[in-house]
Amino acid sequence: VQLQASGGGLVQPGGSLRLSCVASGSIFRSNVMGWYRQASGKQRELVARITSGGSTVYADSVKGRFTISRDNAKNTVYLQMNSLKPEDTAVYYCNKVPSFPAYYWGQGTQVTVSS
Repeated sequence: VQLQASGGGLVQPGGSLRLSCVASGSIFRSNVMGWYRQASGKQRELVARITSGGSTVYADSVKGRFTISRDNAKNTVYLQMNSLKPEDTAVYYCNKVPSFPAYYWGQGTQVTVSS
C-alpha cells in the first residue's frame, strides 16, 4: 500500500502550491480520489474529490481557489492551491473517497500559510 504526498511547504498568504500524491494501484484504480486536510486540533476533512473520469467536487471553503486533477497512467492525483489563506494551514493527505480513520493514510504533507 502506498500513499506518498509531497509538495507542501511554507507560503505567504495569497501564494500558491501544487501538491502531488502517488498511490498504489489498489487504492487509485477506478476509485474516486480525494485530498483531505487536518489542521491542528481539528478533524480531518475532505476538501476536493475527483472521479476516474475527471468529475470534481470541492468543499465550499476552497471552491474557486483549489483545483484537483489526476493522471490515471501514473496513479497520481494533484492539488493546485491558489490564493492560499492562513486557515488553509494543515497536513494534507490523499486517499480514496470515502475513507475512514482506520485506513492507511501515509505521512501527508504539511502546508503552512503565514507571513
